[in-house]
Amino acid sequence: MQIARVDGQAVSTVKHPSLQGWRLLLVQPLGVAGQDDGEPLLTIDHLGAGPGSMVIISNDGAGARELVGNKNSPVRWMVLGICDRSGAESDWS
Repeated sequence: MQIARVDGQAVSTVKHPSLQGWRLLLVQPLGVAGQDDGEPLLTIDHLGAGPGSMVIISNDGAGARELVGNKNSPVRWMVLGICDRSGAESDWS
């Protein structure tokens, strides 16, 4: 699991059948100090995170495939939760 910032939404006219109906988000993983940590990732989202949201992501491909209901899906990354910033002491920029 890792914290990431939602940078945008991906739109695809052609995608694997298991991804029909799923929102695809472009997220930037963040390091401990809030700095970018690696390349942006494409994730599936069922929680409704929007641009600028801080999310918890997971690269548990088996869990993501179970979530979409297809053991042959190419999905790997998924949004597990949306971080609540209210009252947080962290300085996420």
